[in-house]
Amino acid sequence: MSAVVALIVGLGNPGPQYEETRHNAGFWFVEAIARQHGEQFRVESKFHGEVAKVVIDGKQVWLLKPNTFMNRSGQAISALARFYKIPLENILVVHDELDLEPGTARLKQGGGHGGHNGLRDTVAHMGGKDFMRLRIGIGHPGNSKQVSNYVLSRAGADDQHLIEASVSKALDVLPQIVSGDLQKAMNSLHSER
Repeated sequence: MSAVVALIVGLGNPGPQYEETRHNAGFWFVEAIARQHGEQFRVESKFHGEVAKVVIDGKQVWLLKPNTFMNRSGQAISALARFYKIPLENILVVHDELDLEPGTARLKQGGGHGGHNGLRDTVAHMGGKDFMRLRIGIGHPGNSKQVSNYVLSRAGADDQHLIEASVSKALDVLPQIVSGDLQKAMNSLHSER
């Protein structure tokens, strides 16, 4: 039985020019949770981001969208986690993943940052890497020199549809993730094709 999730962080970049870019897949996920629960995000400057509070499967969960840029995400996460005394293992970080095809979402506990600047900064600020991750596949441009432009641009209509479908599949298993049944959530999510 894994730890219960008390904080779900969507990684992304603030501002309208980034709203629909692939790098903001984490934001899309937490925004979808807030919509599902009829909640609004509000700016909370002491947490360097926008926050909302929802009840999932009977448990109170904070949602956070850092207002720092992607490479400073850890600043917002550590501010909120320290204030509410939320341990690393009770945090779920949702982010875009180049190594997964659009339409794929994968859960994992701990691990390295895989070159993702948002994860790198989170590990640095939180002093550890034992948080859960929900990786939302956005595909890879095929050339490492194109990665920066690729993540900061919009997906084509087909890919966008696939990404939204994977967000929706991940939302379906959210109650299991939050209640700590990570294995069951992984089994359903990872068996999806």
